[in-house]
Amino acid sequence: MTISSIRIFGSERKKVDRETAVEHGKCMLSRRKFLMYSGAATAAASTVSVSLFAGTAQAQQVPARVVGYPRKLIGKLSELKENQPLDFNYPDDGPNTMALVVKTGVKSGGGLGPQQDVVAFSYMCTHQGGPLNGTYKVTGEHRTLGQCPFHLSVFDVRRHGIIVSGQAYESLPQVLLELDGDNIYAVGIMGLLFGRQQNVQGDSTISIGAADQSKTIPATNAS
Repeated sequence: MTISSIRIFGSERKKVDRETAVEHGKCMLSRRKFLMYSGAATAAASTVSVSLFAGTAQAQQVPARVVGYPRKLIGKLSELKENQPLDFNYPDDGPNTMALVVKTGVKSGGGLGPQQDVVAFSYMCTHQGGPLNGTYKVTGEHRTLGQCPFHLSVFDVRRHGIIVSGQAYESLPQVLLELDGDNIYAVGIMGLLFGRQQNVQGDSTISIGAADQSKTIPATNAS
């Protein structure tokens, strides 16, 4: 990051002016690695060590099986036209998986490409699941999804899908993206898709087993 100094009431304080593209990319890569363990064409699993009953006499380290998100090709960077969303489904073709990827033309949180302006989001309003298809808008430097047809919620596409107005109280789930050459891949989701208990369905559990006991608990969503 580029750091500059300013004087306030005789004391020197530092502020962050901006984040370089390289540093932003490193940040996103680290976050993706933290949020999910993926990389195969289909949902992959990894084994990690977790603590059970920390701080008690029963505390122990046990192996855990974590099922990750699929890596899905959703488009090509060269074929995206500015402010023209491309629809896709992720992480599967089940209910409430409708999403869009769009080149906003302005730097956006989590954005890919030279301008960091390619982002993807769920189309389902987080309040009561109202469809946001066809509501992408450009207003000056702003990029939004909404108003939701149910209760008029609007979400800021430039700032990780945060709520701008309306009755929703959670950000839109943002689809995490990776760029491999010209190919754009969906690799995970930040937030819970509306109407689902977990984003990755089927074998999406964390299986924990010890020598004399085993336990299976639902996998939490990356957020």
